[in-house]
Amino acid sequence: MLADSPPESQKNAEFLAIRDALACAGARVPNLLAADAGKGWLLLEDLGDELLLPTLSKETVDDAYSDAIALLSLCQRVAPAELALPAYDESLLTEELSRFDEWFVAALLKSNASAAGHSAMGGLWHCLVESALEQPSVFVHRDFHSRNLMRLSDSLLAVIDFQDAVYGPITYDTVSLYKDCYIRWPREAVLAWVKRDHARLTGQAALSCDSGTFIRWFDWMGLQRHIKVLGTFARLYLRDGKDAYLNDLPLVVTYVRETLAMYAPTHPEFAAFSSWFEAELMPVIQQQAWYRG
Repeated sequence: MLADSPPESQKNAEFLAIRDALACAGARVPNLLAADAGKGWLLLEDLGDELLLPTLSKETVDDAYSDAIALLSLCQRVAPAELALPAYDESLLTEELSRFDEWFVAALLKSNASAAGHSAMGGLWHCLVESALEQPSVFVHRDFHSRNLMRLSDSLLAVIDFQDAVYGPITYDTVSLYKDCYIRWPREAVLAWVKRDHARLTGQAALSCDSGTFIRWFDWMGLQRHIKVLGTFARLYLRDGKDAYLNDLPLVVTYVRETLAMYAPTHPEFAAFSSWFEAELMPVIQQQAWYRG
């Protein structure tokens, strides 16, 4: 497959460096046949057209996600010394969260957050960023989900679209997979997968926390990601004309509301944000043509 990847808009050097590191770690990625990163030409192996998403069902998901976690484990072997990747630090985490107010609330919903809303955002952002920074850091793909995983003819999974990778929270990529913005699974199934990951990582000495802390890390990381995604999908529609992302907003709104409801009884920052979200934003959201309750 010949990819036309203009260097002024695409991360060609990053893509090639990360591809090499992942391949060396044993992860299945597109083979590179030739490249001129400066001119924006990449000749890559064609991995076919079978994304993981349409193959998922309640009958197949356990095996599929076991395969995906095996692939992710290989990706996470890439150490900081091997790639000069950015850190998923306070600055980046906060910038991502800022997209929510700028692009989702103000630009898409055409709403101005009240003083209570800005206060609630500040309190919740602090909690989510602190939780993310508590976690062990590993290689993070940042979009490790069913539209970036491909089932090959030999039944193996391959990963694509990794040029935005960073080093950051250990739960980030599992959140992307288990609380996918394009498909939803029951909470009981998600918890079973998360507890399995906790046992696996503890056995590998990658973790030293209890399962309750790990689940909280996972849930709060998911909330950070989904709040960011509301802003990012709104931006993709408004700035880039990609209106298909509007269809994915209702599920992301559902994820946000569910996690807020779970933690609001015990965490005042979650309660304040949830109250503001339900009182001020949900009436506006429910009026949107793209919203399906």
